[in-house]
Amino acid sequence: MRDRISELRLAHVLVETTDTLDDDFDPERYLDRVAGHCVELLDASATAVIFDAPGTPALATGGHPRDLALGLLGAQQSGGPCVESLGTGRLVAPVRLTAAEPARSWPEFTALARRHGIGVTYAVPLRQRGALLGALNVFVPEGSRGPHATNGELSLAQAIADATSVGLHNHRAYTEYRTLATQLQAALTSRVRIEQAKGILAERWHTGMDEAFEALRRYARRERLVMDVVATEVIKGSLDDASLRGSWSGSS
Repeated sequence: MRDRISELRLAHVLVETTDTLDDDFDPERYLDRVAGHCVELLDASATAVIFDAPGTPALATGGHPRDLALGLLGAQQSGGPCVESLGTGRLVAPVRLTAAEPARSWPEFTALARRHGIGVTYAVPLRQRGALLGALNVFVPEGSRGPHATNGELSLAQAIADATSVGLHNHRAYTEYRTLATQLQAALTSRVRIEQAKGILAERWHTGMDEAFEALRRYARRERLVMDVVATEVIKGSLDDASLRGSWSGSS
């Protein structure tokens, strides 16, 4: 029964992690939830997620105390699992920090981790379509089942990291689509106003649509205004008709 509950909880987390189509999306708040879920699902003391995409870097941590993961990340300036995963784009398999080799490879990080009772650590990359987006670093308390038993959690961590990458990619695509849609709507609305202004002038002056458009264009160029602004003034009836007709009959 407990395994069934764990499976349902994981399914819920994965769905939530990929659900990022929200105008109020905040990368740091989103990654904060991911980090919190990782602490719960991976039986970790702390976790850290780094999103390193250009223009939108973000960092989130999970665990208690919350600054533990920050300290463990800061200690990786001279080397550590998260830095290694970010540098290579590959996973760093579970490493027992009581072994001699990690102490030689990551001395500053290993010393701090041991002081805080961290016995095993590993890291997995956040990747989407070949692009490296960041890394997820997990810190397991001392007395855990060890690196070999933690390999199952490693696969689970990679699954969460993959879902996070999909979520981040989906939101980026969604944002680009919304921006494009807004730009297209603005262009369409502007074009409708210009066509409406052309119709008003053509009817008022008993002339063709091309001549009306030319009058609008010349006036906008002369006054250094955007065509849409001139068209809006024509529709509102707040633009001097003589000035417009003068621009139409004048020279280029």
